[in-house]
Amino acid sequence: MIEPHPLVAMIHAVPTGARIAQEAFAREFPEATVWNVSDDRLLDDAREAGGLTGALRRRMLRLIGHVLDGGAQGLLLTCSSYGEVADTAQLLWSVPVLKSDEAMFRAALACSYRRIAVVASTPPAVPAAVAQLEALVPAVRPDRPVEIVTALGEGAAGAESAETAAGHLADALYAAGGSDADAVLLAQYSLAPVREALAALVGVPVLDGAGAAARELRALLSPAAGQTAAAVAP
Repeated sequence: MIEPHPLVAMIHAVPTGARIAQEAFAREFPEATVWNVSDDRLLDDAREAGGLTGALRRRMLRLIGHVLDGGAQGLLLTCSSYGEVADTAQLLWSVPVLKSDEAMFRAALACSYRRIAVVASTPPAVPAAVAQLEALVPAVRPDRPVEIVTALGEGAAGAESAETAAGHLADALYAAGGSDADAVLLAQYSLAPVREALAALVGVPVLDGAGAAARELRALLSPAAGQTAAAVAP
């Protein structure tokens, strides 16, 4: 049964990503009751391990079980590095469990972009984002190939301003040969504040995932939004 104020849980790995996701839900899905759960070692431990280990996957699954046992009707994993755990969760539970950027990837692939750049400031986010994007290609645009280029601008993680962070990401794009991409996708929620500054530097659309995720959950869980959300541009 769909309720007028559905309980939506979000599991966060970094405070910045949590804030950005909360702002997106306040804007795009204000009728939701939001439950925030954080583990601020998730990203550092994945970085130190060189990627997701079995122990880290089980740790995320325990967090997912915690919020779903607590009554959450939908869940968003805001850390892109843990997106693959959502696939397992969807097999174990019947409620919507969204990866951080899947809605953004679907929107990008639905457009006519032939070359898409994926940028990040932390290494684990790059392969995780590319794997999600490539997995969606057969379903979203099977007859239209897309080229994906990746760029890692680690200096953006410690930048003091959005403009400085955008400069690091733009430099990384140029170094990776991504300056001629048709669109740029931000592989982390924490990079959302640089969207406009980066778009001004590279001259192409720059997309972020938080708002797209909020709109998708609203369409799934809000009784008033299901028929109209598909018409809302990301």
